[in-house]
Amino acid sequence: MVKICCIGAGYVGGPTMAVIALKCPDIEVAVVDISVSRINAWNSDQLPIYEPGLDDVVKQRRGKNLFFSTDVERHVMEADIVFVSVNTPTKTQGLGAGKAADLTYWESAARMIADVSKSDKIVVEKSTVPVKTAEAIEKILTHNSKGINFQILSNPEFLAEGTAIEDLFSPDRVLIGGRETPAGQKAIQALKEVYAHWVPEERIICSNLWSAELSKLAANAFLAQRISSVNAISALCEATGANVTEVAHAVGKDTRIGPKFLNASVGFGGSCFQKDILNLVYICECNGLPEVANYWKQVIKINDYQKSRFVNRVVSSMFNTVSGKKIAILGFAFKKDTGDTRETPAIDVCKGLLGDKARLSIYDPQVSEDQIQRDLSMKKFDWDHPIHLQPQSPTAVKQVGVVWDAYEATKGAHGICILTEWDEFKSLDYKKIYDQMQKPAFVFDGRNVVDAEKLRQIGFIVYSIGKPLDEWLKDMPAVA
Repeated sequence: MVKICCIGAGYVGGPTMAVIALKCPDIEVAVVDISVSRINAWNSDQLPIYEPGLDDVVKQRRGKNLFFSTDVERHVMEADIVFVSVNTPTKTQGLGAGKAADLTYWESAARMIADVSKSDKIVVEKSTVPVKTAEAIEKILTHNSKGINFQILSNPEFLAEGTAIEDLFSPDRVLIGGRETPAGQKAIQALKEVYAHWVPEERIICSNLWSAELSKLAANAFLAQRISSVNAISALCEATGANVTEVAHAVGKDTRIGPKFLNASVGFGGSCFQKDILNLVYICECNGLPEVANYWKQVIKINDYQKSRFVNRVVSSMFNTVSGKKIAILGFAFKKDTGDTRETPAIDVCKGLLGDKARLSIYDPQVSEDQIQRDLSMKKFDWDHPIHLQPQSPTAVKQVGVVWDAYEATKGAHGICILTEWDEFKSLDYKKIYDQMQKPAFVFDGRNVVDAEKLRQIGFIVYSIGKPLDEWLKDMPAVA
């Protein structure tokens, strides 16, 4: 029996290994992590992450050929293939701070693999890593190998949160990069045979190591660029009276462009897009390509601009101040169908409103109060460095309330900000909400999920990203 071990039981490692175990019942899969609480959660009825379909997959295979354990060294030692899915946060200090990836966890994992291994192994990069990371890992393993042969492969994940299980069941492609040597090609074939249990062969792409590493960064950069592009157009739509939904629909009908990732919003979030683009910027700068670096920096700048533009619109619409006013925040996760709040635009929007002394009442169906308060008390990039978590500010806590009902969040509010596209926000009883709000009652739709005209008929003043402004908003001071 082939044995697989995955170091890291997070958003990537857990679901990926669960699906491998389901599709390859003849392979023993162990997911290991030093976090006792995380492993306990994987072994319980309440999994540590929310992902549609994940619960069912885990329950089918857990205890049969899928195991979650804190005994990291034993499972690594016994494995034939070791996936490394540890965190690669953005550095907060030292060389490359604010852009470069911090490979501390990766290096530590590589040294441990070399230390405990007693047989040849294939080591697979599953985390998103900078180009040429494999070379560094290879050196660590080779210089500490004690005669054991290690082959390094790059097998980046292309999962979208909210559809991760679906993406794993039917991937657009599986990418495997390895050395162009006989041993490297043999390792590629071994991993290819694992995926071939359920992925058609034409969807399994093999490349060299550096192409595979760069493909992941490039894919995320291209997707984020599309979002920033349509968001830049949304600002122009508001200024000219065009409708960004109509513009995006017309543009997306061009088969060379396509319709995906053309929904204007308050901005992109998630653990990957910003981090990977900053990483790409740093690599470009290190390779003497400042023009290329500046091009990708602009994608981040437009994303930040969109969030600050939204906050400015809220404040300017409400008589140029939200001080002491209750603002209901509907949605805190960075997208629907996930509880993930990493780099969610809601953090910057909430902080912007808190900076103007608003009182916030936040509701999200999947995000806990502890998580929201923690996110709002952290500095940039600290979410990726658990050791740096900041203590909560008592002032911020006083200004923020978290409730478990949209109607409670909106009761007595002056305005509503919709920041996540949860389906339930489309079908709320907005007449009931309007009746219990302060007047004039505002809705600021950062995801274009509500029918603005219906809400205006109820009596709301509505702002939708990239849509023609109603008369009230046109009369308000210009947005900076």
